[in-house]
Amino acid sequence: MAIQVITDATLLAHSTALHSVYTAAFCAPPWNEDEGRADAFIARLTTDARRPGFTAALDLHQQNLVGFATAWTTPNPFPEEGCYPQAAAGLGPRRTEQWLCGALEINELAIHPGARGTGTAIGLIDAVTTDPPDGRAWLLTSLRSAPAVAFYRRQGWTQATHPAPDGHGIAVFLAPRHPARTLAAQPL
Repeated sequence: MAIQVITDATLLAHSTALHSVYTAAFCAPPWNEDEGRADAFIARLTTDARRPGFTAALDLHQQNLVGFATAWTTPNPFPEEGCYPQAAAGLGPRRTEQWLCGALEINELAIHPGARGTGTAIGLIDAVTTDPPDGRAWLLTSLRSAPAVAFYRRQGWTQATHPAPDGHGIAVFLAPRHPARTLAAQPL
């Protein structure tokens, strides 16, 4: 495992490999995304790389990319696109601003299926969260993936939002050093 940290648009030199890992990670169950989502991810990297606090980590094994993570500082006001409204609804306005705005947000974590269980994900998360503001780091994940949810819990992340009784949707997870992790309501 050789993790490389990149904090600017030089990440784009790895676009083909990033696309390949994204597709391998997310086009299969439980995510079932189409390849167009991988295309959209690569297209937005140019903008993402200019975000405040942008950090990417790549895990290269014998010069082949086996996983990556991207992170940045969550803006204030809290974004209103994508899954952000669900996160804000689950936390409420005050906690969203205090817990997430200005915190480090892990935006993507993708591991090639052949590299799962090798410590790649742990290494990538550690690489992009080495110095979060005031210890505040967070991420969103879909509850469709029980293995992802279980992985974050095993790593000490705290689930801060909880889905409707049907168990679907997204959840906010707070990093092990996030000062609000003990304040998050736990499910019944």
